[in-house]
Amino acid sequence: MVNQEIEIEHQHFKTYKPIGYLSQFVYSGKRASRKSLLGALHDFPDGTMSIGRLDEDSEGLLLLTTDGKVSQAVRSKKVEKEYYVQVDGLITEEAIKLMCEGVLIGIKGEKYLTKPCTAFALSEIPNFPARGKRIRDDRHGPTCWVSITITEGKFRQVRKMTAAVGYPTLRLVRVRISNIHLDEMTCGEVRALTEAEVIPYNSHQL
Repeated sequence: MVNQEIEIEHQHFKTYKPIGYLSQFVYSGKRASRKSLLGALHDFPDGTMSIGRLDEDSEGLLLLTTDGKVSQAVRSKKVEKEYYVQVDGLITEEAIKLMCEGVLIGIKGEKYLTKPCTAFALSEIPNFPARGKRIRDDRHGPTCWVSITITEGKFRQVRKMTAAVGYPTLRLVRVRISNIHLDEMTCGEVRALTEAEVIPYNSHQL
């Protein structure tokens, strides 16, 4: 009897994860019935997993796949993740330079020096879907938007980086993972991807 390997045709997706959603399909914590999960966005096939995470208060590009090998490749430290971040105040070039060089943040009760990254102030306000709830009263002062691109993904890292240089994050939207962009997706939208689209390129090919 000849053993034949059955080739599984995997599926891949990208979505605009809304604020308030967890980047998972099952939640076993307290008040589980009140948590919004990814399964509410689309009828995903069995075995679908999110590639990395965005915390509950963050939004934007999230990749999903049924292929664990693809998930591992995209989560590689060589893969760039770009975020557009609205911060409290008008950020200075000095603060941006500090983030680019690396700043100390807290991870699991210990100090961690972030790896060098790319960051710059955006000249225009990004055209994202409006949030259901105002971030804060405009009378509290000006805000601005910054692009931050990292290749690591510590828990709430970008938020901790902006706070470390004196500019707390008010809104965080992931706009790119490697060669895959958020584009003009609407909040909660899901699009299918081919395997050629989802396999990441290294930073030198972007």
